Amino acid sequence: MNGVPWTQKEITQLSEMHRNMPVPQISRVLGRTECSVRYKVNKLGLISPWQWTKKDEIYLQEKWGTVSMDNLCKHLGRTKSAVMIRASRLQLGPFLEAGEYISLNQLSIALGRGSIDSYKMISWVKNRQFPLKTKKVNTTTWRIVYLDEFWEWAEKNRTFIDFSKVEENILGKEPAWVKEQRKADVLKYIKYRTPKEPWSTAEDKRLIDYLQQYKYTYHELSQMLGRTCGAIQRRVCDLDIKERPVKADNHNKWTAEEFEQLSDIIKTGSSYELMAEILGRSSKALRGRVWQMYRTENLDNVISMIGAGSWGDGAPAPQVKHDFRRMPVKQDLTRLCQILLIHRNELDFDGYWQKDMCMHWYDIKGCTAKESDCDSCKSFQRIKEQFCAQCGSSFYERKQNRFCSGCRYSRKKQAQRRFARLFAQD
Repeated sequence: MNGVPWTQKEITQLSEMHRNMPVPQISRVLGRTECSVRYKVNKLGLISPWQWTKKDEIYLQEKWGTVSMDNLCKHLGRTKSAVMIRASRLQLGPFLEAGEYISLNQLSIALGRGSIDSYKMISWVKNRQFPLKTKKVNTTTWRIVYLDEFWEWAEKNRTFIDFSKVEENILGKEPAWVKEQRKADVLKYIKYRTPKEPWSTAEDKRLIDYLQQYKYTYHELSQMLGRTCGAIQRRVCDLDIKERPVKADNHNKWTAEEFEQLSDIIKTGSSYELMAEILGRSSKALRGRVWQMYRTENLDNVISMIGAGSWGDGAPAPQVKHDFRRMPVKQDLTRLCQILLIHRNELDFDGYWQKDMCMHWYDIKGCTAKESDCDSCKSFQRIKEQFCAQCGSSFYERKQNRFCSGCRYSRKKQAQRRFARLFAQD
């Protein structure tokens, strides 16, 4: 029937069927070829619901890779095969690589950490709240991360990532703080080896030789060997070396300028080893100061606590479990218990003046003879006058002491001073 003119009846049927039927089916019903049907449809200006409009193509290009495949098909009213074929014709590329995100495995490789494993899933996602997302493509679920969320997380964990191994702008445009952090990481990489790098036989021999000289501290050994203080301490234990480094003189008082300088250096993301070189103190001393103030040695947490403030800002409130609060609280509780015991004993033996003359009576312990009252007491023993072995003065004590209270106090102070001098010499 090619070359046969279209009748009005056929044109009416075509205009009705093109909305619900594809072109091959229409051609079979009308007995015409597909080319003839398509030519007539275009000539009449009929728009088929299966035909891709410019608006549909723009929507597909904008949402490709950012909206799930199911939502794309639902919005466009097309099958998954039709969407995939149209995306291929428009050269939109793979669906997973079209959005502003990358897979978790690609990110790990870009950061110089190798392929993702179970340890990274625990260390990154569970312990450091990594912003991990999932995306389903066909029947496969991928673990992805959006780049803007990654940079927010990286700023909070800037010392955890070694930017010396990250190629510049490999993850797109980098924030301003990354350039400064990369400089600090490169400087640390040049001066100190990574903990994962194995020790050589020559390094072990040098370490043993230095320790046997008994004149180098951990900080000096760290600079000479190019290893961190923690790595040296671990190696000494692994090799079972009996010699130890000399203790550093860390009894110099910190000034307010040093604390301000320490907070400024911490904000730059430098490591403890680099901070020790700048401040002229050991890394262990810096770790101790940071722990004493912020109760953590993690520099990322310290940076978030300080914020835009100075040293001491954002520090957690002291609690009883902290070492510098434990002893004062313990002493206060001891005094309170003693006061309550004295008050209880006074209530039990109220009105018995004999207790003040008895050797078995103590204000805190009460009656050590375990008598209920002084009237029926059969263990009474009068306090006897004694003479101090040091000053010769007389005194009355329930305990059998050789010295009076004043001499005992002075001898206790002398013993404390003598112990402090011996400890300082060691």
